[in-house]
Amino acid sequence: MSVEPFDAVDVISAKRDKHPVPDDALRWMVDAFTRGYVSDAQMSSFAMAILLNGMSREEIRVMTDAMIASGERMSFDGLGKPTVDKHSTGGVGDKITLPLAPLVACFGVAVPQLSGRGLGHTGGTLDKLESIPGWRASLSNEEMFEQMRSEVGAVICAAGSGLAPADKKLYALRDVTGTVQAIPLISSSIMSKKIAEGTDALVLDVKFGSGAFMQDIDKARELARTMVQLGTDSGVHTTALLTDMGTPLGLTIGNANEVRESVEVLAGGGPADVVELTVALAREMLTLAGRPDADVEAALADGRAMDSWRGMIAAQGGDPDGALPEARETHTVTASRSGYVTRMEALPFGIGAWRLGAGRARATDAVVHAAGIDLHAKPGDRIEAGAPLFTLLADDAARFERALEAVEGAWEIADDAPETHPLVRERITA
Repeated sequence: MSVEPFDAVDVISAKRDKHPVPDDALRWMVDAFTRGYVSDAQMSSFAMAILLNGMSREEIRVMTDAMIASGERMSFDGLGKPTVDKHSTGGVGDKITLPLAPLVACFGVAVPQLSGRGLGHTGGTLDKLESIPGWRASLSNEEMFEQMRSEVGAVICAAGSGLAPADKKLYALRDVTGTVQAIPLISSSIMSKKIAEGTDALVLDVKFGSGAFMQDIDKARELARTMVQLGTDSGVHTTALLTDMGTPLGLTIGNANEVRESVEVLAGGGPADVVELTVALAREMLTLAGRPDADVEAALADGRAMDSWRGMIAAQGGDPDGALPEARETHTVTASRSGYVTRMEALPFGIGAWRLGAGRARATDAVVHAAGIDLHAKPGDRIEAGAPLFTLLADDAARFERALEAVEGAWEIADDAPETHPLVRERITA
């Protein structure tokens, strides 16, 4: 039996006592945990020490590199076109990946969008797309490469198990040990997979507000800067947009209904906030990919983005004309008075949609694709007494009671229109 060069207790103690962890000891810790030599209990202690005492930029970089080194690293050098990806930290009604990937691909750029599933109140891109008849999320590397090499250009699919397996193992521990919100661990988790993916450039949509992972804008800014630095240090052109998730994005929260709204955007319509963020992220991605003059609004208006969407869905076995699931039961809440909608908090509505069946409590749970919430008004809109405010969608009417409990008090109607705030607050670069 070979002798291990370090001891997990020494590494844990160093971080506990606020001392820097040597590079080779940190790399060993990640590798030994992946191999099973370092126990779950020991890595949980180390994660808690990181949460409490933080990590330096160099420590975060080394940990991210070690997580990348635990698995395969993809390369798109043979595609003959630039590659650019987008990652969102997640929110309520965040369906932006759906119209964004085909829109960017219109301009001869490959978009390798490795996406995930929802857990809790934040939705998953793959769950949304699986509302489409026949569409499949799992592709081999060869299928993924061929789809990007072709005229389709964009692919949205599940990440393979070979990318950063250390992250998958560590995330499972963080989820049950109260260490999910440690910024060094969040940033290394996200960026290890994105860097291992092999994209040339990456745009991060880092959200703040009640429906976001990081509710405080200062914490969200710190996370964005950390991830941009990690990408830049690894040779990936990386920028971030800091965006507001205090209110649900768009007018739909769920799966099938978010697909419908995404198709509206691709057809040149859709809610103003979804269009605004889609366009902002597309411009950012195309600038990093060497297409700064691309007219993304024109591609939405003239049908190019829609053609790209249809090609992308069909390439993965989906029927772009197929009927999407419809809820068997609905319950509409109306405005109790006339006035302006001044508040509609994202988190309670996300929890409400989750309780209706649109999300999952455990990774193994199935989602109800037809479940969710349709909003009929947003903050700033004028509404009359008795007019529909939002509609709950479910396959089982028994779910309405708990969903209504979740959203109770989450909206407000007043005489005066509320102050408006920009959706995109900051652009963060290296």
